[in-house]
Amino acid sequence: MLPRLASALGRRNQAPNLKLALEIVTTNDAKAVKELIENLSNKDRAIRNDCLKVLYEIGYRGPGLIAAYTAEFAKLLLSKDNRLVWGGMTALDSIASVDQKGVYGLLEQIVQSANGGSVITRDHAVGILAKLAAIEDYRETCLPILLQQLEGSPDNQFPSYVEISIPVVGRADRGAFTKLVEKRLASLEKESQRRRVEKALRALSGADS
Repeated sequence: MLPRLASALGRRNQAPNLKLALEIVTTNDAKAVKELIENLSNKDRAIRNDCLKVLYEIGYRGPGLIAAYTAEFAKLLLSKDNRLVWGGMTALDSIASVDQKGVYGLLEQIVQSANGGSVITRDHAVGILAKLAAIEDYRETCLPILLQQLEGSPDNQFPSYVEISIPVVGRADRGAFTKLVEKRLASLEKESQRRRVEKALRALSGADS
Protein backbone atom coordinates (compact mmCIF):
# COMPACT_ATOMS: atom_id res chain seq x y z
CA MET A 1 0.00 0.00 0.00
CA LEU A 2 2.65 2.52 1.02
CA PRO A 3 4.32 2.75 -2.42
CA ARG A 4 0.96 3.88 -3.82
CA LEU A 5 0.56 6.85 -1.49
CA ALA A 6 0.89 10.35 -2.91
CA SER A 7 4.06 11.09 -0.96
CA ALA A 8 5.75 7.89 -2.14
CA LEU A 9 4.92 8.80 -5.74
CA GLY A 10 6.28 12.31 -5.32
CA ARG A 11 2.85 13.81 -5.93
CA ARG A 12 1.74 17.02 -4.25
CA ASN A 13 -1.95 16.47 -4.90
CA GLN A 14 -4.34 13.96 -3.37
CA ALA A 15 -5.29 12.12 -6.56
CA PRO A 16 -3.31 8.93 -5.76
CA ASN A 17 -4.77 8.79 -2.25
CA LEU A 18 -8.31 9.25 -3.51
CA LYS A 19 -7.80 6.59 -6.17
CA LEU A 20 -6.45 4.18 -3.57
CA ALA A 21 -9.36 4.82 -1.20
CA LEU A 22 -11.89 4.16 -3.94
CA GLU A 23 -10.14 0.93 -4.93
CA ILE A 24 -10.07 -0.31 -1.34
CA VAL A 25 -13.78 0.37 -0.92
CA THR A 26 -14.63 -1.24 -4.26
CA THR A 27 -12.68 -4.40 -3.41
CA ASN A 28 -13.63 -4.37 0.29
CA ASP A 29 -9.94 -4.77 1.11
CA ALA A 30 -9.79 -5.12 4.88
CA LYS A 31 -6.11 -6.12 4.75
CA ALA A 32 -5.23 -2.80 3.09
CA VAL A 33 -7.18 -0.91 5.74
CA LYS A 34 -5.24 -2.70 8.48
CA GLU A 35 -1.94 -1.75 6.85
CA LEU A 36 -2.98 1.89 6.65
CA ILE A 37 -4.04 1.87 10.29
CA GLU A 38 -0.69 0.41 11.34
CA ASN A 39 1.10 3.25 9.55
CA LEU A 40 -0.74 6.01 11.37
CA SER A 41 2.24 5.82 13.72
CA ASN A 42 4.84 5.76 10.95
CA LYS A 43 7.89 7.90 11.71
CA ASP A 44 7.46 9.67 8.37
CA ARG A 45 4.91 12.44 8.78
CA ALA A 46 3.99 12.44 5.10
CA ILE A 47 3.17 8.73 5.25
CA ARG A 48 1.08 9.22 8.38
CA ASN A 49 -0.88 12.01 6.77
CA ASP A 50 -1.41 10.10 3.53
CA CYS A 51 -2.60 6.99 5.36
CA LEU A 52 -5.05 9.05 7.35
CA LYS A 53 -6.30 10.78 4.22
CA VAL A 54 -6.94 7.44 2.53
CA LEU A 55 -8.66 6.10 5.65
CA TYR A 56 -11.13 8.92 6.08
CA GLU A 57 -11.85 8.93 2.38
CA ILE A 58 -12.67 5.24 2.79
CA GLY A 59 -14.88 6.25 5.70
CA TYR A 60 -16.88 8.63 3.52
CA ARG A 61 -17.64 5.82 1.08
CA GLY A 62 -17.67 2.71 3.25
CA PRO A 63 -17.60 3.51 6.98
CA GLY A 64 -17.97 -0.12 7.90
CA LEU A 65 -14.47 -0.78 6.59
CA ILE A 66 -12.87 1.46 9.22
CA ALA A 67 -15.38 0.99 12.05
CA ALA A 68 -13.27 -1.63 13.81
CA TYR A 69 -10.57 0.98 14.42
CA THR A 70 -12.45 3.50 16.53
CA ALA A 71 -9.82 3.29 19.28
CA GLU A 72 -6.99 4.00 16.85
CA PHE A 73 -8.70 7.12 15.55
CA ALA A 74 -9.51 8.20 19.10
CA LYS A 75 -5.79 8.16 19.92
CA LEU A 76 -5.23 10.72 17.19
CA LEU A 77 -7.42 13.21 19.06
CA LEU A 78 -4.68 13.40 21.69
CA SER A 79 -1.97 14.21 19.16
CA LYS A 80 -0.08 17.50 19.14
CA ASP A 81 -0.26 17.36 15.34
CA ASN A 82 -3.42 19.22 14.35
CA ARG A 83 -3.56 17.36 11.03
CA LEU A 84 -3.91 14.06 12.86
CA VAL A 85 -6.50 15.49 15.25
CA TRP A 86 -8.91 16.73 12.61
CA GLY A 87 -8.26 13.68 10.43
CA GLY A 88 -9.11 11.41 13.33
CA MET A 89 -12.29 13.34 14.05
CA THR A 90 -13.24 13.14 10.38
CA ALA A 91 -12.92 9.36 10.48
CA LEU A 92 -14.93 9.13 13.69
CA ASP A 93 -17.69 11.22 12.12
CA SER A 94 -18.03 8.58 9.39
CA ILE A 95 -17.89 5.72 11.89
CA ALA A 96 -20.71 7.33 13.88
CA SER A 97 -22.99 6.38 11.00
CA VAL A 98 -22.47 2.68 11.67
CA ASP A 99 -21.15 2.29 15.24
CA GLN A 100 -22.90 4.81 17.45
CA LYS A 101 -22.13 2.87 20.63
CA GLY A 102 -18.40 2.83 20.02
CA VAL A 103 -18.25 6.53 19.20
CA TYR A 104 -20.54 7.45 22.11
CA GLY A 105 -17.97 5.94 24.45
CA LEU A 106 -15.55 8.63 23.28
CA LEU A 107 -17.95 11.51 23.85
CA GLU A 108 -15.92 13.32 26.51
CA GLN A 109 -12.77 13.16 24.43
CA ILE A 110 -14.61 14.27 21.29
CA VAL A 111 -16.07 17.34 23.00
CA GLN A 112 -12.73 18.26 24.57
CA SER A 113 -11.01 18.05 21.19
CA ALA A 114 -13.78 20.08 19.56
CA ASN A 115 -13.52 22.87 22.12
CA GLY A 116 -9.78 23.21 21.68
CA GLY A 117 -9.43 22.23 18.06
CA SER A 118 -9.59 23.64 14.57
CA VAL A 119 -12.71 24.51 12.60
CA ILE A 120 -12.56 21.17 10.79
CA THR A 121 -12.25 19.30 14.09
CA ARG A 122 -15.27 21.10 15.44
CA ASP A 123 -17.28 20.63 12.24
CA HIS A 124 -16.91 16.88 12.46
CA ALA A 125 -17.54 16.82 16.21
CA VAL A 126 -20.86 18.56 15.54
CA GLY A 127 -21.59 15.97 12.88
CA ILE A 128 -20.92 13.22 15.43
CA LEU A 129 -23.13 14.86 18.05
CA ALA A 130 -25.99 15.17 15.58
CA LYS A 131 -25.72 11.50 14.62
CA LEU A 132 -25.67 10.43 18.26
CA ALA A 133 -28.52 12.75 19.24
CA ALA A 134 -30.66 11.02 16.63
CA ILE A 135 -30.38 7.81 18.69
CA GLU A 136 -32.93 7.64 21.49
CA ASP A 137 -30.53 6.15 24.04
CA TYR A 138 -28.01 8.96 23.53
CA ARG A 139 -30.30 11.88 22.84
CA GLU A 140 -30.68 13.15 26.39
CA THR A 141 -26.91 13.42 26.79
CA CYS A 142 -25.91 14.54 23.31
CA LEU A 143 -28.52 17.10 22.34
CA PRO A 144 -27.60 19.61 25.09
CA ILE A 145 -23.93 19.29 24.11
CA LEU A 146 -24.85 19.82 20.47
CA LEU A 147 -26.73 22.98 21.41
CA GLN A 148 -23.73 24.20 23.42
CA GLN A 149 -21.57 23.78 20.34
CA LEU A 150 -24.17 25.66 18.34
CA GLU A 151 -24.31 28.52 20.82
CA GLY A 152 -20.53 28.96 20.92
CA SER A 153 -19.82 28.42 17.23
CA PRO A 154 -18.20 31.05 14.98
CA ASP A 155 -20.58 32.97 12.73
CA ASN A 156 -19.20 31.27 9.62
CA GLN A 157 -20.06 27.83 10.99
CA PHE A 158 -23.33 28.74 12.70
CA PRO A 159 -25.71 28.32 9.70
CA SER A 160 -24.39 24.87 8.83
CA TYR A 161 -24.55 23.79 12.47
CA VAL A 162 -28.17 24.92 12.62
CA GLU A 163 -28.94 22.90 9.50
CA ILE A 164 -27.21 19.82 10.93
CA SER A 165 -29.11 20.15 14.21
CA ILE A 166 -32.61 20.65 12.79
CA PRO A 167 -33.33 16.95 12.07
CA VAL A 168 -32.65 15.90 15.68
CA VAL A 169 -34.60 18.68 17.41
CA GLY A 170 -37.80 17.18 18.80
CA ARG A 171 -40.98 19.01 19.71
CA ALA A 172 -40.00 19.29 23.36
CA ASP A 173 -36.72 20.99 22.44
CA ARG A 174 -37.98 23.37 19.78
CA GLY A 175 -38.64 26.28 22.08
CA ALA A 176 -35.15 26.33 23.56
CA PHE A 177 -33.59 25.65 20.19
CA THR A 178 -35.49 28.43 18.44
CA LYS A 179 -34.68 30.89 21.22
CA LEU A 180 -30.98 30.08 20.96
CA VAL A 181 -30.95 30.39 17.19
CA GLU A 182 -32.92 33.62 17.09
CA LYS A 183 -30.56 35.17 19.63
CA ARG A 184 -27.56 34.34 17.45
CA LEU A 185 -29.43 35.31 14.30
CA ALA A 186 -29.72 38.90 15.44
CA SER A 187 -25.93 39.19 15.72
CA LEU A 188 -25.02 37.71 12.32
CA GLU A 189 -23.46 40.35 10.11
CA LYS A 190 -23.76 38.64 6.71
CA GLU A 191 -27.10 38.59 4.96
CA SER A 192 -26.30 35.22 3.39
CA GLN A 193 -25.82 33.70 6.84
CA ARG A 194 -29.08 35.15 8.11
CA ARG A 195 -30.98 33.81 5.10
CA ARG A 196 -29.68 30.29 5.65
CA VAL A 197 -30.63 30.34 9.31
CA GLU A 198 -34.07 31.79 8.62
CA LYS A 199 -34.71 29.11 6.00
CA ALA A 200 -33.73 26.41 8.51
CA LEU A 201 -36.07 27.85 11.11
CA ARG A 202 -38.93 27.87 8.62
CA ALA A 203 -38.25 24.23 7.88
CA LEU A 204 -38.38 23.46 11.59
CA SER A 205 -41.63 25.33 12.15
CA GLY A 206 -43.20 23.60 9.18
CA ALA A 207 -42.08 20.11 10.16
CA ASP A 208 -45.50 19.15 11.53
CA SER A 209 -47.60 20.94 8.95
